Amino acid sequence: MNKWLRLGVIGVLVFLLIMVRSLGDRMFYDPFIDYFRNDYLYVDIPGFKFLKLFYHLMLRYLANTLISLAIIYFAFQKKSLVIFSMKFYAIAFVILSVIYYFLLRNGMENGYLFTFYVRRFLIHPVFILVLLPAFYYQEKLVKTKKFSG
Repeated sequence: MNKWLRLGVIGVLVFLLIMVRSLGDRMFYDPFIDYFRNDYLYVDIPGFKFLKLFYHLMLRYLANTLISLAIIYFAFQKKSLVIFSMKFYAIAFVILSVIYYFLLRNGMENGYLFTFYVRRFLIHPVFILVLLPAFYYQEKLVKTKKFSG
């Protein structure tokens, strides 16, 4: 695929990530948006529905993950990287969801900050910021080893 076409597709995908982020307040149920924005200083944890919260959390994570996987595919055009990333995202979702569940279940007894950051990893496409440079570095390292040795 043409380099400029790939960059254009990646640009559209990044725009989609921005849209998920900007429209997320309206598209997904999340009673903690205002709480973590400023209310955590003044009020108790807001009431919420566990199943609804985790269903919408999963939908948002899935949307961000699918777009991120497409970015990885168009950036490197290697199915092996996409497969690795799929496994990474799945494992991360399970681990972070379980942690988030127990933090909410216990009323954020460990403080709001840990809960805030676990939630952030679940609702924002943070992992793409780690995976893209890692895959780029790995590709450069492999090319360097081919030429040196």
